Amino acid sequence: MNLALLLVLSAIILILAYKFYGSYVYKKFGLSDENKAPSHTLRDGVDYEPSKPIVVLGHHFASIAGAGPIVGPIIAVTFGWIPAVLWILIGGIFFGAVHDLGSMAASLRTEGKSIGVIIRKQIGLQGKQLFVIFSFSTLILVIGVFADIIAKTFVSNPGVASASIFFIFLAIVFGIVNRTVGDKKITFIIISVIGVILMYFFVYLGMQVPFVLDYKIWILALLAYAFIASVTPVSLLLQPRDYLNSFLLYGMMIAAILGVFIANPEIKMSSEVTVSTENLGYIFPVLFVTIACGAISGFHSLVASGTTSKQLDKESDAKVVGFGGMLIESFLAIISVGAVIVLSKTEYLERLSGEGPVSLFSTGLGGMIASLGISESFAVGFVALTVSAFALTTLDTCTRLARFTLQEYFEDLPQPSAKYISKNRFISTGLVVVFSVLLLLSGEFTTLWPIFGSANQLLAALALLTIAVWMIRKKKNALFVTLPMFFMFTVTLASLGLFAWKNFQEEVYVLSIIAALLFVLAISLMVLATKSIKKEIKEPSKAL
Repeated sequence: MNLALLLVLSAIILILAYKFYGSYVYKKFGLSDENKAPSHTLRDGVDYEPSKPIVVLGHHFASIAGAGPIVGPIIAVTFGWIPAVLWILIGGIFFGAVHDLGSMAASLRTEGKSIGVIIRKQIGLQGKQLFVIFSFSTLILVIGVFADIIAKTFVSNPGVASASIFFIFLAIVFGIVNRTVGDKKITFIIISVIGVILMYFFVYLGMQVPFVLDYKIWILALLAYAFIASVTPVSLLLQPRDYLNSFLLYGMMIAAILGVFIANPEIKMSSEVTVSTENLGYIFPVLFVTIACGAISGFHSLVASGTTSKQLDKESDAKVVGFGGMLIESFLAIISVGAVIVLSKTEYLERLSGEGPVSLFSTGLGGMIASLGISESFAVGFVALTVSAFALTTLDTCTRLARFTLQEYFEDLPQPSAKYISKNRFISTGLVVVFSVLLLLSGEFTTLWPIFGSANQLLAALALLTIAVWMIRKKKNALFVTLPMFFMFTVTLASLGLFAWKNFQEEVYVLSIIAALLFVLAISLMVLATKSIKKEIKEPSKAL
């Protein structure tokens, strides 16, 4: 079997899934353009801003993608490429796309608020407080880790730093021009074409004009940028940056597909399935935790209900952005698998151990893109730059999401100071940055990061639980949500249990205790959800 056939079959499956299952799920959630989107009813020009579906898709896709659909699938191929491909396709269609669109739909019907507020309305205040503390801690961890990764990347590859800076200024100019003259379709197309051309030019220019700074200075600069990106109007920086950056990823994917068809490489890796590996553990539950982005990722629920739902012009846009965005990411995950299965299993394991997944992806995909007549070194550099650009996108989106989460936590507290924090985006963002700096200075982010995979999938399970309760309280059949929910809880609880036991044996008690606490959190929210449903049955209330 050759790689081109795998890509074609995967694309056909995902397109058919969008057309048929996507339409089914959209109708089940009861979305309709007869309902005004929060971007119109609560428009403030900062967070709530109605935007074109292609722009919102660019923001959403850039925010949820990052390095997740690249790193996870490549590592998971350790178990065999067939299980990885099957989970990406099945998970992406029946788990991830339902999860993302469901989070978006529930948020649209809850004033564009996040999953935490939806839990408050559907399960209760205690459930919201538990979830918000958990999700805020997770976001701070992501901000700390990605700030560290990006700073180290900028130090080792100053050309990437230069290109990234050029992208930020380009995004600001694009945002200003679009706000001024971008209402007409033809005008928007023209400035988009110019913006994309300049962005690709800056890829080349960045490599020619490297920008060198110390690691600590980059950390401070990145967090300062994240602060600014979080408090400025979404249409001025965050949205245009993500929109333009998405064309980097689209371009990389298109170039990779063309390169595969021209080079026509055979799949050299055997179809053997490895049930257990020394480094990763057993295929269940590890495979389903390792491949998160590309199949289902809890982080997506925070983006879908955090920034994306506030920008949708109308409810029907949720299908292409939520369901469609997830399936595009699934296809990117398939491409990531394809970048390594052209190697033998032995060569793959040796190079994965020596180079790491991002480097292995860059060299593998760069080699295929080079078949288009492009210099292989430039192609590899372009792929690496694309991955780095999306890591920076994740950083600024996470900062805004953490600000939303903090504000939503304090809005239920009676103290005057709490109300001030919940209303003032500058103070709440400042607190997010302070927490991130403290985590970076402590160095604990490197210790805590190994548990992120399990925590992320717990987020997905809890988001599905929230969506299911929302559907059930509306007297709608939620089986298409509850089945993925129960599976994800099984995966998460098994993963957390094994993780806690493993770290307890290795005397890493901090991680063992955190895993145990997350296990208890999952059980607690399930109990609270069950009580909420039973109460609804006994004392029916108006559906929310």
